[in-house]
Amino acid sequence: MMKPMLPSLTFELPVRPDWLYEVKYDGFRALLEWTINGITLTSRNGKPLSPQFPEIEEFLRTYEEQFKAYLPLQFDGELVSLENAYKANFSAIQVRGRLKAVKKISEQAMKSPCRLMVFDLLMIKGKPLLNQPYHKRKDKLINLFQQLELEVDSNPYNRQILQLVFPYEDFNDLWEKVVLYDGEGIIAKSRTSLWEEGKRTLQWLKYKNWKYVSCFVTSFDKTNGYFYVSVYKENDIHVVGQVLFGFKPEEKQALRQTIKQNIIREDGSLIFVNPAICLEVKYLELYDNQLREPHFDHFRFDLEPAECTYEQFMIQQKNLPADLAITHPNKPLWENQHIEKIDYIFYLREVSPFMLPFLENRLLTVIRYPHGMFGEAFYQKNCPDYAPEFIRTHSADGIDYILCNNLKTLVWLGNQLAIEFHVPFQTIHSKGPSEIVFDLDPPDQDSFHLAVKAALLIKEVLDQLNLIGFIKTSGNKGLQVYLPLPEGKFSYDDTRLFTSFMAEYLIAKDPDSFTIERMKKKRGKRLYVDYVQHGEGKTIVAPYSLRGNEAAGVATPLYWEEVDEKISPAAFNMENALKRLQKQGNPFRNYFQTKQIQPFGPILEILKKGQRKKG
Repeated sequence: MMKPMLPSLTFELPVRPDWLYEVKYDGFRALLEWTINGITLTSRNGKPLSPQFPEIEEFLRTYEEQFKAYLPLQFDGELVSLENAYKANFSAIQVRGRLKAVKKISEQAMKSPCRLMVFDLLMIKGKPLLNQPYHKRKDKLINLFQQLELEVDSNPYNRQILQLVFPYEDFNDLWEKVVLYDGEGIIAKSRTSLWEEGKRTLQWLKYKNWKYVSCFVTSFDKTNGYFYVSVYKENDIHVVGQVLFGFKPEEKQALRQTIKQNIIREDGSLIFVNPAICLEVKYLELYDNQLREPHFDHFRFDLEPAECTYEQFMIQQKNLPADLAITHPNKPLWENQHIEKIDYIFYLREVSPFMLPFLENRLLTVIRYPHGMFGEAFYQKNCPDYAPEFIRTHSADGIDYILCNNLKTLVWLGNQLAIEFHVPFQTIHSKGPSEIVFDLDPPDQDSFHLAVKAALLIKEVLDQLNLIGFIKTSGNKGLQVYLPLPEGKFSYDDTRLFTSFMAEYLIAKDPDSFTIERMKKKRGKRLYVDYVQHGEGKTIVAPYSLRGNEAAGVATPLYWEEVDEKISPAAFNMENALKRLQKQGNPFRNYFQTKQIQPFGPILEILKKGQRKKG
């Protein structure tokens, strides 16, 4: 039985010359071996994993012909329930690992397959690679994936069960993504490290994405040395976990002594004290409502126990920027929706990985609701004088626009009760439009079916032209169809040819349903096809932005197969947007990759020829 090489935990930034960095996934360490005798998948303790996770072998068998030339083969990896490209769901893999019934295992393998995240190649074509430096093993691993025509980017939504853990040269670049996506951490590896069986090495370092909780000690277990830590939930003491590690010997001794001097009662092995001693404890996540891998960080002599609340714990648990205070967290924002300000901030935190790419380097206009839906709203383009130093701006047309390029800026704007986020059709670096957007705006919510009809007609044309479109709700009463474009290649005059062509097509197809009439009173009950709105300086609501309407609507990306007469704009609100992401993933996940392959140029040439003939 082969035992894997293990990384050492570090609390210091592992930034070193000639090191590489990988995402640390949270699951079961697994060695996969494929020989002429078959496929074996083994845990770090030598336990067979294939019966529990049959989807791994099933996937490999579909590539049997391609793999033949590389056998015998051995991978080192982590078996995970992949939540996003930078995070595995520890709770889900634990539940899956405890299943016994073959039928249930088979159902889960089909419904929610786990992935083997491969980070090392230990043998190929029967040749051991253990004594080759890590960077050479990694190069061979990447090359193998490419030869097999497997994707090299991690993706929880594709059907590829075997996935590559790609190396980064820049620690900060990867760390920013791990924090944004709430991943477990990073493994730093020396380029020259050999693979040493069973060794816990300093050539591989694990650096974790800790969360922090301000808490107080409530009891001490004499049998195992654990300190029980708690917070106030309303007026009750709520135990959140037990901590043993992270103390210096003198800190642990002082804490034990203080507890013994202040006993209020004993119960078996437990010594209880009144809330008085406050600590900062770091941990990975909540698992079964307890802190997972808690470590003492430091004493909080500046805190009173009353300040260690469950509400504050939840704020810290979301890994919000530590130096950013959330003011009036319990302020109600909607009259008919139970949404407080902190709920909205949490929404922005959860949705940030999917929303920020559409805000990045775009001149931002927000609509702020300082009193929620109970008061007046106002547009904000200029960055206010009181904005903190970390807010980046860009000047255009005499206006100092905010650039919302990171989580900290997004949360700050949320704390300012910026509810709607509107962006132009190009970035500050673009020479022309970065996309085409059709804004399909029916006269009222009861006419939403017209937006559906228009969207499906547009989709028919896109399919015929081999163009790739994406669709989202507006968050109000309409739909919006996006065509991503390569940067700097087309002008607004170019895209106007296409938008006007599509508008004319819709009207020719169904003049009773669609119009380009700008005067509302002349439109009647027809949907206005606003092709003029797609122009320089105009804006569109960003994907996943909330809207300031009664329903707390969200501009929600959709899958095309969802777009039919049955959908209702009222169904796409703040609560459902997060549920959709967790259950169905992000329909816009391939949006930016599409820019490079969008065949818009040839279509434009045909339209230009037609225009010249008319002229």
